[in-house]
Amino acid sequence: MIEATLDRHLDELAAEMDSGIVAIDGPSGAGKSTVADALVERLRRRGVGVQLIRTDDFATWDNPVAWWPELETDVLQAFIRRHDYRYRPRVWQDGEPTTGPLVWLRWEPLLIIEGVSSARRRIAQRLTWSLWLDGGPASERLARTVARDGEESRPMLERWQQFERGWFAVDRTRERCRVLD
Repeated sequence: MIEATLDRHLDELAAEMDSGIVAIDGPSGAGKSTVADALVERLRRRGVGVQLIRTDDFATWDNPVAWWPELETDVLQAFIRRHDYRYRPRVWQDGEPTTGPLVWLRWEPLLIIEGVSSARRRIAQRLTWSLWLDGGPASERLARTVARDGEESRPMLERWQQFERGWFAVDRTRERCRVLD
């Protein structure tokens, strides 16, 4: 559920957006997917052509952020050239990521990239909007991600939280973003 203040932020953002690239970033369990889904819904109701790409389609436990060249090649370069995008999201089978079937998305004037590292320094100059969610204390965020992904994922999620703390400190992502609270 989206709180009233955040709900107003999303209404205001949806009224401003019609083209470009939007990143929705923040730590795991912060609510990025929920916010992205709500924003896409508002934009589509306004008639804005929008596509949503999730970094979870590329990241793995062992490769939390180094997959970026794949997103650049398959999605961002196509978006900039106004071409449809084709990419192969990760599919998890028995706890292991494999390359999934080809996904083909029609080009739309607005692209939203949601997930950890989506507003990274490497893309900052190309972003029309950079949004950040804090999502509360790490313990609360961990509880949400474990509830979503299952207790067996707790050790990996704890390591992920450690990684992302270091990543965000070095990349200084939050400083470049509009913080949604």
